[in-house]
Amino acid sequence: MNSLKSWPEAAPQLIAVASGRAPADLVIRGGQWVNVHTREVLPGHDVAVVAGRFAAIAPDLSHAIGPDTEVIEANGRYMIPGLCDGHMHIESGMLTPAEFAAAVIPHGTTSMFTDPHEIANVLGLAGVRMMHDEALMQPVNIFTQMPSCAPSAPGLETTGYEISPEDVAEAMAWPGIVGLGEMMNFPGVIHADPKMLAEIAATQRAGKTVGGHYASPDLGKPFATYVAGGPADDHEGTCEADAIARVRQGMRSMMRLGSAWYDVETQITAVTEKGLDPRNFILCTDDCHSGTLVEEGHMNRVLRHAIACGCDPLVALQMCTINTATHFGLERELGSITPGRRADMILTSDLVTLPVEQVIARGVTVARDGKLLVECPHYDWPEAARATVHLGKTLSAADFEISAPEGANKVTARVIGVVENQAPTKALTAEMPVAEGRVEPDPARDLAQIALVERHRGTGGVVNGFVSGFGYKGRMAMASTVAHDSHHMIVVGTDRAMMAAAANRLGELGGGITVWKDGVELAHVALPIAGLMSDAPAAEVAASAGRMVQAMADCGCTLNNAYMQHSLLALVVIPELRISDLGLVDVTTFQLTDLFE
Repeated sequence: MNSLKSWPEAAPQLIAVASGRAPADLVIRGGQWVNVHTREVLPGHDVAVVAGRFAAIAPDLSHAIGPDTEVIEANGRYMIPGLCDGHMHIESGMLTPAEFAAAVIPHGTTSMFTDPHEIANVLGLAGVRMMHDEALMQPVNIFTQMPSCAPSAPGLETTGYEISPEDVAEAMAWPGIVGLGEMMNFPGVIHADPKMLAEIAATQRAGKTVGGHYASPDLGKPFATYVAGGPADDHEGTCEADAIARVRQGMRSMMRLGSAWYDVETQITAVTEKGLDPRNFILCTDDCHSGTLVEEGHMNRVLRHAIACGCDPLVALQMCTINTATHFGLERELGSITPGRRADMILTSDLVTLPVEQVIARGVTVARDGKLLVECPHYDWPEAARATVHLGKTLSAADFEISAPEGANKVTARVIGVVENQAPTKALTAEMPVAEGRVEPDPARDLAQIALVERHRGTGGVVNGFVSGFGYKGRMAMASTVAHDSHHMIVVGTDRAMMAAAANRLGELGGGITVWKDGVELAHVALPIAGLMSDAPAAEVAASAGRMVQAMADCGCTLNNAYMQHSLLALVVIPELRISDLGLVDVTTFQLTDLFE
């Protein structure tokens, strides 16, 4: 399946085919060549492929057709480069790299730039290596960025493993490593933290790209300071001003449309209305769960959305092909239909609605009309990767009690406020009554309880707080071992006994998500690999996830993509208020704060 040769190895064959001295492996005949280098559509072209690479593109390549050459009739369809996702986390799909690839190949994604920092928090460098190795087994291009921030905010959370500058330097020599994953510890960079700067330096010395993550609205001195530290791109922008600031400072603005992030429409106006040079803008997904992949698509969904937001289709296409490849130093390797590049191509009959009719990767047809036609090989995941939920004890309702300060008959509690379709939360407060020395959740006022249960070292630790925005009613609880970025266990509920039952159930499953109501489990998603992923097919995982989403709705939740919001409640690098194994975190000051004012 993988007959791809490096360009130096393939050069004699490429020259022989282009000159007419040898036949091609494959010729696509009579298509409209969409050239992303020149932003033009050239009708009536043939494309010849050999050794997994494009050898020639010309109006007539009949001289490249031999007795054993495969011929595909384009019949006037558009020939566009395979799509590239510039920033994403495979684990967010709840799938292994193999199953993620199997899910997105039919949608035309042929290159992914992935940051496995979820598994890095659970299994450290060994987990990153497992993801990297399975990625390299796939029939499409999955490049790995070495995670930079485990923990994402030192001193504010405890991860299963920590990533060191030595780990980063070691990984830079691996064949599939293309750069450093998003540098989420932006305060560390701003304050010249030696560890963060050492990771950036190791990446730059290797000649590779440093990923950024600046999750602050302050575009003044702190932002300029962060850029000076070395990050080369950023995907945390949410408005036009964010996108403009990034490209003006020489960064790539990565605009994301994931399952819960809708940040393209508000930023692409920098190109469509302000007229900025589009070459420094990149489209990405960041986080897509399996249901989105199965039902809506992947980068094809983002591309269609960008076009619907008013972007010229050819400009939008550049933003998820050549712009991405250029950013990672791979313009001579992929991202366009030009000689020598990897033969990754989509045949489509329309550039706006983008039906993905045939997908070619490395010169092989890998999908046709939505059906996967190739194998996506699996890594042999060891037992150590499947036994990662260590609770230390059987939890009970008492572990989820919130005691009020002595003598108080009411308290003012800090409450995490969920914001629909956005990563940031609000730091809210609520006056709450005290009964028998305890503070209880109040579903009538949309005040649920949140708990973070330590699951890496079996300490039995539980940190309790309050959250608003899910709209839960009745006696319920939801627990997940997907809890960005430290991936302890997050439990949200209105009833302490339900919360304990949900947490203990995930201990039995070895990780995943579970929803309980009135003493009964309504749905679960088993994620046995690192408590983050399943090696089952995407459609099966999506079906389980669909039942989980329905169960959340049955408990009163009306939020769009509420599961994604649930999984981010411990993300202590995005404002304003989060929870960690050490307590409540004020992410505007990067300090621990008290539950009660």
